[in-house]
Amino acid sequence: MHAIRQYEFGPADRLRYEEVPDPVPHAGQARIRVAAAGVHLVDTSIRAGVTGGPFPPPELPMTPGREVAGVVDVVGSEVDSQWVGARVVAHLGPASGGYAELAVANVTSLQRVPDGVGDAAAVATIGTGRTAMAVLNDAAVTADDVVLVTAAAGGIGSVAVQVARNAGATVIGLAGGPAKVEVVRALGAHIALDYEDPGWVDRLTAELGERRLSVVLDGVGGKPGRAAMDLLGPGGRLVMFGWSAGEPTELSAPDLFGRGLTVSVPIGQRIMAVPGRLRALEDQALAEVAAGRVEPLVNEPFALADAAAAHVALETRATVGKVVLIP
Repeated sequence: MHAIRQYEFGPADRLRYEEVPDPVPHAGQARIRVAAAGVHLVDTSIRAGVTGGPFPPPELPMTPGREVAGVVDVVGSEVDSQWVGARVVAHLGPASGGYAELAVANVTSLQRVPDGVGDAAAVATIGTGRTAMAVLNDAAVTADDVVLVTAAAGGIGSVAVQVARNAGATVIGLAGGPAKVEVVRALGAHIALDYEDPGWVDRLTAELGERRLSVVLDGVGGKPGRAAMDLLGPGGRLVMFGWSAGEPTELSAPDLFGRGLTVSVPIGQRIMAVPGRLRALEDQALAEVAAGRVEPLVNEPFALADAAAAHVALETRATVGKVVLIP
């Protein structure tokens, strides 16, 4: 089979497209003929050798990738043979191996792909979707809320816009650049603004009038995240799920005590702290997509051989929605 291999940490050109032996599933595992593999911003950090986060640095050489969808073609011992031929999606967890034509997963991680859900959409749902559900569960959005999503054209943000809109909330979506703003508007945001425009805060304040934000879902951090947080009214909720701007939103004790803000970070160690929670979040995300309440936003797919280009596009914020590789 062909796979992406990495022999040293560093920039995206460390990713190599090579022919390697087919993997063999062990006891309790299934092999998936990959139809789509997900690319996550965390993958770029792992590739670069950045330390920290919920997982230790992997041993090299490795094949990156933690999200795959496809068809089970072989199972190991102690696995029901009825899995063979099943269309599945799986998050490989701290293990790697997804950027390949064949990938091995623990059978306990397999989710059957609902009818009518495509492979790329399934990949967009299994990891990014479950994180989005964690964020939205923390936010507990209702029809009374005015919600701002800072990375509204990203994988998590695009789901958040749709779920908040479905809840009846007033939804504001921020994105970087006019093209992404149009995408956010098409997702259903009542107000879509470019956070690279220095006048976006004044524009939003004018559009809201006397209303104040009650919820901010922040995946950008930095100056845009801080500006969004400053717009929260008393008792507002800030849910942080990333910092694509390079640093988290800056907080202080007076922000919390003086304004009565609630701040939560439902990612990393917290999302994994409760046994069975990840599986429940996957079930919730897949159910939303299968029911048609959420349509995952997927970037134009990259070929597996172009994984390095996919990493560069993601790191430079040139993508919209979930980034997917197609073998």
